Amino acid sequence: MPPFKTVAAHVPDGVGMLAVGIVTEVFGPHGAALPGFDFALCADRTGPVPTDCGVPLSITHGLDRLACADLVIALPGAGFRTPPSPALRNALRAAHGRGSVVAAHCVGTFALAAAGLLDGRRATTHWRFAELLAGRHPEVTVEANALYVDEGSIVTGAGAAAGFDLCLHLLRREYGAALANAVARDMVLPSHRDGGQAQYLAAPVPEDGQDERLAEVLGWAREHLHEPLPVTELARRALMSKRSFARRFTAATGTTPHAWLRSLRLSRAEELLETSDLTIEEIAHRVGYSSAAVLREQFVRRRGVPPRAYRRAFTNTL
Repeated sequence: MPPFKTVAAHVPDGVGMLAVGIVTEVFGPHGAALPGFDFALCADRTGPVPTDCGVPLSITHGLDRLACADLVIALPGAGFRTPPSPALRNALRAAHGRGSVVAAHCVGTFALAAAGLLDGRRATTHWRFAELLAGRHPEVTVEANALYVDEGSIVTGAGAAAGFDLCLHLLRREYGAALANAVARDMVLPSHRDGGQAQYLAAPVPEDGQDERLAEVLGWAREHLHEPLPVTELARRALMSKRSFARRFTAATGTTPHAWLRSLRLSRAEELLETSDLTIEEIAHRVGYSSAAVLREQFVRRRGVPPRAYRRAFTNTL
């Protein structure tokens, strides 16, 4: 299947405006430097649709818009506890049957479950409603801690801002790390977050001078991936002990410094494999690995294929 070109997001009554903003921001226009998508918002009926902020959205596309979309996204709405209309369930099943990628964000996952698309599959939703989803649909394996779950033609995401994680993952999967990173930079967001929803259940880390120093160190590390970057050096730059730095880092990001750096290095390696003619050895050194063999080991373990195979597969896909 070629990468998706047309995107239709379903807007239910009481839709979350954050969710609308996320899909519009990701799949809307980003200027001539990035490829555009044929993007539309659609609903069970055209006309004004109530939102969670009290301002109605004027929707000009009905469910027929799903018929020509390569990617269909079910957005969260206030009435998710009530089964969606038969027309929507049929439209979602028909889209999936035609070969479209069908995704859902937050409690939009309930619509996919009601349509039977999640039977025998893994899925996620907002952590607050994971138990409800599992209770109503025991045939679905609910992964309450995941930011998103990729089941191939069905992809589900967690709540609120995790919609960005879902959409950027879809871009990365279909178009590669270079495009996903470019869109993320345009939105001033990380292109990939490690960790799961559990990191957001407790009270957030208070903002103070230490957090500001931590942010500066993370920015510096992104610009110096070609260097070894031991945790002792990062801690020194943050003016913290190694133990305090590791604890603060995990509280702020939901992952360890080692895991964060590894993810960053591999993401950058993906981008270079997609967009450059550099040798694997050169790429390894640019992202901070001592040799092509070390990069290959990490790439196979985390991505499932060696770098050369990734480069060939990505080139053939496009």
